[in-house]
Amino acid sequence: MAVDLLLGLQWGDEGKGKIVDVLTSNYNIIARFQGGPNAGHTLVFNGKKHVLHTIPSGIFHDGTINLVGNGVVIDPVIFNKELDKLEEQGVDYRKSLLISRKAHIILPTHRLLDAASEASKGKAKIGSTLKGIGPTYMDKTGRNGIRVGDIELADWKDKYRALADKHEAMIAFYNVDVQYDLQELENEFFKSIDVLKTLTFIDSEEYLHQAQKDGKSILAEGAQGSLLDIDFGTYPFVTSSNTTAAGACTGLGIAPNKIGEVYGIFKAYTTRVGSGPFPTELFDEAGETMGRVGNEFGATTGRSRRCGWLDLVALRYACQVNGVTKLIMMKGDVLSGFKTLKVCTSYKYKGEEIQHFPYNIEAENVTPIYTDFKGWNEDLTEMTDASNMPKALMDYIEFLEKELETPITIVSVGPDRKQTIIR
Repeated sequence: MAVDLLLGLQWGDEGKGKIVDVLTSNYNIIARFQGGPNAGHTLVFNGKKHVLHTIPSGIFHDGTINLVGNGVVIDPVIFNKELDKLEEQGVDYRKSLLISRKAHIILPTHRLLDAASEASKGKAKIGSTLKGIGPTYMDKTGRNGIRVGDIELADWKDKYRALADKHEAMIAFYNVDVQYDLQELENEFFKSIDVLKTLTFIDSEEYLHQAQKDGKSILAEGAQGSLLDIDFGTYPFVTSSNTTAAGACTGLGIAPNKIGEVYGIFKAYTTRVGSGPFPTELFDEAGETMGRVGNEFGATTGRSRRCGWLDLVALRYACQVNGVTKLIMMKGDVLSGFKTLKVCTSYKYKGEEIQHFPYNIEAENVTPIYTDFKGWNEDLTEMTDASNMPKALMDYIEFLEKELETPITIVSVGPDRKQTIIR
């Protein structure tokens, strides 16, 4: 049985959580393959808003297994708070939540290191969420990390102490003002470890291999977005993991020839949180309107998102890198009321017009070239069928499909799971 993938095609915040929730009824297993609590997947149903950070977005569906894969990094404290909220909502997660033994653990000192590193950069900061993600992945690649399976071993606290002591020496090296009480942080951390140990740990690559042999349907859930990929994103303003389709293979232990559909999610416009280049960013009333109407604030950090017109050059690049087979367009409803819409269809790059995504997209090298489209005034949020959509929106969608050579199969017209049009 092939494994389907769902991932973001922009700088994150595309709406992956909602679509995973919508699609979960078609799958037996939802598996997160990378990232950590820097993710904020927002789901809205039955009049309530739910935000997940590490737990897969299928957790609210009875009978669906939710797996945290080996490519994910877990902060036990944040994870425990997510579990508390699930309990408050009556979700019986113990029978449906599995954790890979090979997933790495974020220590309190990882978060402190993150803060010290970001503070030391001054104006050159990369816009970290300060969740300890980067330092944890650094320890993973440096072969110093602590994994979920380690906490089942007798000497794991000795290993913890050695790594935490090393981190404190590194924090001192940065020579910045980071105030902390490590003992207090550790008390909460070890209590959360005890909670984590009550969950089911598995050898996830073997579990998924057997699930495929048994004909189980699996959806791999990504976090962040393709333009934040450590290899293919706008480096160094990127995350610390592979957010693209290849990351699903390494983050779950799935062979490349077992990948089926690749669902790529994008907004009808573009947003970005934190630092980094953004060719189509708007600083005018149009950008302000997108942010206000779209409620563009980070689900994890609360930071306001930068807004701009749809960047087709970047979107085409993300589709190519991921091998996207089906597109999903989010937040078309936010663009209602714009008399004219613009889409960046090419760049002027160092004096030459190009349509591919270049090595550097800083403002001094790139100027977006736009194509104008007629906007629409209709309120999309109550629409339930594609036949109800205004002609201007259909023209917008059909242009994107032609340019990207990929069908747009789902259009989201609001945050609730019901506000979803299947084409």
